[in-house]
Amino acid sequence: MGSIDCKDNELFEMTLTEEFVFKGRVFECDVRTVRLSDGRMATREVIKHTGGACVLPVDDELNCYLVRQFRSGAERVLTEVPAGKIEPGESPAECVSREIREETGFTAGKIESLGYIYATPAYCSEKIHLYLATGLSYVGGSPDSGEFLRVEKYPFTELIKMCDSGEIEDAKTVACIYKASRRLNV
Repeated sequence: MGSIDCKDNELFEMTLTEEFVFKGRVFECDVRTVRLSDGRMATREVIKHTGGACVLPVDDELNCYLVRQFRSGAERVLTEVPAGKIEPGESPAECVSREIREETGFTAGKIESLGYIYATPAYCSEKIHLYLATGLSYVGGSPDSGEFLRVEKYPFTELIKMCDSGEIEDAKTVACIYKASRRLNV
């Protein structure tokens, strides 16, 4: 039986073995044997991901530009902030500068960090960096090959209501909208 009153130093698990299982285009999977703090062994399946970044583009009238696209994991179309995988040698800020242009057609005069989140830390290492983009200029979009999406414009206050009601379901999008709303006092 476990405990619900552990000190932090009693929570760590020691990885004893790590077996490579799969390497794909976006992530790889390993199976780990770990020793729990009480000495017992357990198995952990871990998705290793290079990380991602997302951005909430906000214009001078507090309108936001999100994308709708099909997501295989959810098996439906979701409303999301523009986002992408951080490429080798690319910083999170460079990633969102690239993604905002590709997916919405905008460039930003100012891009501010809103921190980062781990969306599913129980089994995935993906760290998602959150950004706010302002000072928008439209230059035209160019989605990646095989990427099909629709850009939609929403008043910021409507997005907050959509998060509160559960209409927006994507974790990075909800976190980005709430953090940006505090930054902008919306």
